[in-house]
Amino acid sequence: MPSNKHRLLSQTISCLFLCSSANTFAESLDDAWNRAIDNNHQIKASKADTSASEQQLEAAEGQRLPDLSVKSGYTQYSETPAAKTQVSGNSVIFNTAQPGSVQAQAIASIPVFTSGRISHNISAAEASLQAAQSNEITSALTIKMQVAEAYVSVLRAESALQVAQSHVDSLDSHHRDVKNMFDQGVVARNDLLAANVELVNAQQLVVQMGNQLDIAKARYNQLLDRNLADQVKLEHKFPETPKGDLDQLSSNAIKQRPELVTLAQEIDSLEHQSKSVKAGLLPQVAVKGGYQYQENRYQAFEGMWMANVGMEWKLDASSHHQSDAISRQAASLKEQRDDLTSTINLQVRQAWLDIQETKKRIAVTQQAIDQADENMKVTTDQYQQGLSTNTDVLKAEDLRISAHDNFNDANYDAALATLRLRRALGVL
Repeated sequence: MPSNKHRLLSQTISCLFLCSSANTFAESLDDAWNRAIDNNHQIKASKADTSASEQQLEAAEGQRLPDLSVKSGYTQYSETPAAKTQVSGNSVIFNTAQPGSVQAQAIASIPVFTSGRISHNISAAEASLQAAQSNEITSALTIKMQVAEAYVSVLRAESALQVAQSHVDSLDSHHRDVKNMFDQGVVARNDLLAANVELVNAQQLVVQMGNQLDIAKARYNQLLDRNLADQVKLEHKFPETPKGDLDQLSSNAIKQRPELVTLAQEIDSLEHQSKSVKAGLLPQVAVKGGYQYQENRYQAFEGMWMANVGMEWKLDASSHHQSDAISRQAASLKEQRDDLTSTINLQVRQAWLDIQETKKRIAVTQQAIDQADENMKVTTDQYQQGLSTNTDVLKAEDLRISAHDNFNDANYDAALATLRLRRALGVL
């Protein structure tokens, strides 16, 4: 049984984590992220929310501009409007207007003093826009993490399939050795049956691993908005692990996470909204001017220009309750922000600890691969010389495959831990 085969497999799998694929057609993680962001519906929805917030800001700023009102209409009375009076003791009635007439006016109004109502409205809209922009970044990070997990799942499934196929090849070689020895009458029939059962089980495992790989590729294609059956070739290359100790990483996460920025801006927006509602209860001064026309042949001047300075002061108890309600919504978001801060610290710690664990696992499993390959070689040679049993060979093969699986899992778990740490930091 060729022993170099197992060592070659180990070196090949190790190389996958040390260098990128030489195939220029392989898709990188950055390529996958860019495609997903360009085509993802959640990202498009977030951009639409940002666009809506921009329009709301323009509407808020427009409150400072003059408001032009143009009205026109025709009125028909059942009787001619008239006035009744006494002249020299006699009752006299004279018309004051036509029974039917046209009215029209164009009035411009501009706020002069609003007690801060408009300025707080604008500040609230600006904060809402910043919150929407931060939420857009959050959506992108969420999608990128989903793509990264799918990306790693495909590579993990490919490696698992390679290991499973290696298991079949090894057992097939052993099965041929056992059959030759059985034909020579050197071993019992039980050895041949056991070798055949192990080979069939390994072949079944290849089928299962192949199915899992197809599912992983379909999930990956779905995230990139592609045909589920499209071919998938990926680079074995991942972002670097962020530098710094745990305290530094946690501090950076609190500064960088867009979710916290979103909550902070939403709180700011609600506080300004509350102040705007309160300001609406204070004096509001506006200047109006325009032209009014009233069709009336009994009137000396049918059209007149006008100017007006007016003040409005509302005494509305419901506005106080509305302002308090908005303030309490802001207080609720502050509690959510504090809770999220704690959650982010936990996410950073967990990812950081996972990285430390996987580093140790990689070192240990790498050694285990070398030992398991050597054990398989020695046990196979001994079996061929009659110094070990068929059970010993099959057990050695199980140990070899387990070592390779553990090595794969350690490497891909390390890649995921790094990606999750970067996500926790908000710099994926």
